[in-house]
Amino acid sequence: MKHAERSLNRTERLFALILLLQNRPSMTSRQLAEHFGVSRRTIFRDLRALSESGVPLTYAEGGGYEILEGYQLPPLMLSAREAATLLVGTEFMKLQSDASLRKDADEVGLKIRSVLPREVQEYIDRLNERTVLDPYWLHAEAQEDEAHEGRWYQLSEAAARQRSVLMEYYVPSRDEVTKRKIDPLGLVYFTDHWNVIAHDHLRDDIRNFRLDRMRKLHVLTERFEPPEGFDLSTHLQQQGEGQQAEEIQLWFDAQVYASARRGIPATIDHEEEAADGVHVVFRFENLPYVARWLLRFGSQARVESPEKLQEMVKEEASQLIDMYAVEK
Repeated sequence: MKHAERSLNRTERLFALILLLQNRPSMTSRQLAEHFGVSRRTIFRDLRALSESGVPLTYAEGGGYEILEGYQLPPLMLSAREAATLLVGTEFMKLQSDASLRKDADEVGLKIRSVLPREVQEYIDRLNERTVLDPYWLHAEAQEDEAHEGRWYQLSEAAARQRSVLMEYYVPSRDEVTKRKIDPLGLVYFTDHWNVIAHDHLRDDIRNFRLDRMRKLHVLTERFEPPEGFDLSTHLQQQGEGQQAEEIQLWFDAQVYASARRGIPATIDHEEEAADGVHVVFRFENLPYVARWLLRFGSQARVESPEKLQEMVKEEASQLIDMYAVEK
């Protein structure tokens, strides 16, 4: 696999070579050449240059090049574009409801700024003045219980360290709080909220749990082993294509489809542009969710099938009409 869409100059390649060998040791000269899209002779010259500059290179017993553990690069020098990308990422994290994530994002942003040259800092300031991620966002900081802070970090660390978790979880459909023991397998962000994908001991199955519905959380010292062969991306794809999933066919006005496409909660099986808009097909099991989601597009979206989804949208719309009806 070639490294980038554009070719790197030698300085960039040497820097990237160090990072690559630190993160993926035991790569051969052939693999390195393929990665960067250069000849093996060029890779040998680069390796020699790194060695002469003091980088502790070695050749692994099993084959491939490595950098001895403990070697650290000098402080990173970021381009204006790279710094902007990182800082926009921290601004996105500031939109999260978890106050600890917002605090961490602020601190990371300050650390990034502290290593930037003044001209790049000034560029970033101008960029921030002209960039708004969500003009209507209101932080829920004042309403958030301090005991709920840090759930994202606790769960991500538990997943990385394979630690089981005890929690109290609110179930809206039954309006009750249940106690669960789960093995967190990964976290995923769905449009406006975080979910943890976990093995639920109560149901003996892999389930999704919303972080904003967790009431109490305690990470145990008990370790777990993930299900054999479990892969988070594959699980999410299969979840959208499960046996209970139904084929859904929708039409969107072309003006809203780009926005709608980002919100489709499954892998798209087929999409086709037509004179009147865009037709799209996917499989998903939670039809009530799709019905409520479609209302945001009004008359610019239409259910073509299944019929029961059409009825759900009609029912949702009817309830809205009744709610706003004025008695005469």
